[in-house]
Amino acid sequence: MEPKLFGTSGIRAVVNEGLTPDLAVRVGMALATKTRGGKITVAYDTRISSPMLENAVAAGLLAAGASVCKLGMIPTPVLAYLTKKLKAKAGVMITASHNPPQYNGIKIFHKDSTAYGEKQQEEVEKIILKKAYKRVQWHEMGRIYEIDESHSYVNLILNTVHLEKEWRVVLDPGNGATSLIAPLIFRKLGCCVYTINSQPDGFFTGRSPEPDEASLKNLCNAVRSLKADVGIAYDGDGDRVGMVDERGDFTSFDRLLAAYAAFQVRKHDSPIIVTHVAASMCIEKMVEAYGGKVIRSRVGDVNVAFTMKKFRAVFGGEPCGAWIHPQYHYCPDGILSSILVLKTLEEEGKLLSEFISEIPNFPLLKEKIECSNAIKYSVMEEIAEELLNVFPKAREVLRIDGVRLSFDEGWLLVRASGTEPLIRVTVEANSLKEAKQITRKVVSVVKRLVKKEMKNR
Repeated sequence: MEPKLFGTSGIRAVVNEGLTPDLAVRVGMALATKTRGGKITVAYDTRISSPMLENAVAAGLLAAGASVCKLGMIPTPVLAYLTKKLKAKAGVMITASHNPPQYNGIKIFHKDSTAYGEKQQEEVEKIILKKAYKRVQWHEMGRIYEIDESHSYVNLILNTVHLEKEWRVVLDPGNGATSLIAPLIFRKLGCCVYTINSQPDGFFTGRSPEPDEASLKNLCNAVRSLKADVGIAYDGDGDRVGMVDERGDFTSFDRLLAAYAAFQVRKHDSPIIVTHVAASMCIEKMVEAYGGKVIRSRVGDVNVAFTMKKFRAVFGGEPCGAWIHPQYHYCPDGILSSILVLKTLEEEGKLLSEFISEIPNFPLLKEKIECSNAIKYSVMEEIAEELLNVFPKAREVLRIDGVRLSFDEGWLLVRASGTEPLIRVTVEANSLKEAKQITRKVVSVVKRLVKKEMKNR
């Protein structure tokens, strides 16, 4: 059964509606109960509700006997890395990542930098639902420590990556948690850095916190105007990266992921690459061409991370710019990923547009169908059976996350969103005509079954 509070990326909801200070306190108490106290790191992104929720979580942690190490406003991957480095029992990030500013969330990390998976989240949730908190006596409460340890993350990068070229870089942190630390790191690496939307702003007035093609028009224009080598953008909490090439064109998430995965395959013997069920088939095309193997996981960076650890993968990522580099840590890291891409371009002697030029570009269509959280999983059960009737010639069926059908001409995926009241449809095919035909059929099935389920309620 899917957790009721936690989705694929922790708890995420509209502030003071689905996510309240009261709930944040209870999450803190439940987590400290689970860890039996100890040191817990806490950090937050730039959303205006983040300090409120940070303090609420901290109060709950203290009430159940934990000590709280407040790390301030930093990106999610920095929190994950510092949780491991500081030898904390767990870490808590207050963020809604790429969601709009009215949302916020609570994401919990293990002491090894991986995010809590479904099992661990359910354990926390059971404590909350049963009110089985282990409150301590007043004299047994932990303490709050406020420290700035972000320099440790900066040094991690500076000590392991050295750029030979003075890259002309335009950075667009999108008013998010990377606004201060990303320009600092790139300048220390010797880059000529220009910035836009680089002042922390919890309303995200510069652009949407999701660094996709639609939100990065200004970055594309800035790269052209400044004749820069590359444009780099991050999401609200810095675990995703989007890139713009030297011509000022947005670089496809899937093609960039495939190109970098292929590069990693060329550097290792018999390497395994992990991506999720909604990623493009161009990744298999490139990885298998160089003797590597792709393993598909469920959607969600925590699922990618766990699969990477299980199969000892050399690299993994999602086609939203969330990449994991296991030699550093197991949290998706936008800043680190963008720097490693620049290093890769140096080693390959290529511009960004040249780096992805050999990657096949298959038409990939995505649709969102509104469906309340109360019915979306029951609807999915019906969708799975119906799709097999509509597409009887499917040669492969994956049920690890929603339903994914593969055909000679492409594939389709239908899955319930783990963070929003939606059912997502993804279709990729050899031609746009085939992709549109498949999408029309799938969307028709999903809408009909959603309508039917709503009628029966």
